[in-house]
Amino acid sequence: MSERKRVMLITGAAGGVGKATLTVFAEAGWRVIGVDRRPFDAAFPEDGLFIQADIAVPEEVRAAFDKVKAFTPVLDAVINNAALQVCKPILETSIEEWDAVMAANLRAVFLWAQYTHPLLVAAGGGAFVNVSSVHAVATSKGVASYAASKGGILAMTRSMAIEFACDHIRTNAILPGAVNTPMLTDHLNKERLENLARRTVNGRVGEPEEIAHAIYFLADNHQSSFMTGQSIIVDGGATSLLSTEGE
Repeated sequence: MSERKRVMLITGAAGGVGKATLTVFAEAGWRVIGVDRRPFDAAFPEDGLFIQADIAVPEEVRAAFDKVKAFTPVLDAVINNAALQVCKPILETSIEEWDAVMAANLRAVFLWAQYTHPLLVAAGGGAFVNVSSVHAVATSKGVASYAASKGGILAMTRSMAIEFACDHIRTNAILPGAVNTPMLTDHLNKERLENLARRTVNGRVGEPEEIAHAIYFLADNHQSSFMTGQSIIVDGGATSLLSTEGE
């Protein structure tokens, strides 16, 4: 009898890091499930499932999960990757904008944890990987709602790790720095992007595939079986530099 193919689910599947992560898992032999409010603009793996849904809306999360459950009785990994960013100072951020960021970035992690937990248990255990951000530990002006939501993800990660350990489910977080995706490039001009790249130890921003491989490491029980409740920063060394260090 052949071994069952492992199954993963990732939110924000149509974007840079999400799409790259799907590719990494699919190439490693996993069946992949992607969720995004935008359509997937490429060929989706034939044995996978793409669901178009807005995870900031609880009813759409529930409907998406019903489709997941109809597709597979088990999950081996769940990656909470989708994110919304509002670039405004605190005093200019509306209640509606604050709530929208929290709904997409933090409440969705809570909802997917509740819904998918039984499918991870049915698989005999597995892994959650929550995509936070370096903004959870060191941030900038004008992204308070985003930074707060990403900090909340770190707290949620620790809680999930503690509560789900008895079910053989690990939960870890990854904190990407500047990555070459539309979330970054749509908000910065060429000069600011080049300046940002110079402020990393590596002298460049990251690529989605580099974050995807780190996510895979945390999701794969063969590679990170003794890791849970932890946060890994993948930022080209940017947070290791003192802010007083000039060029």
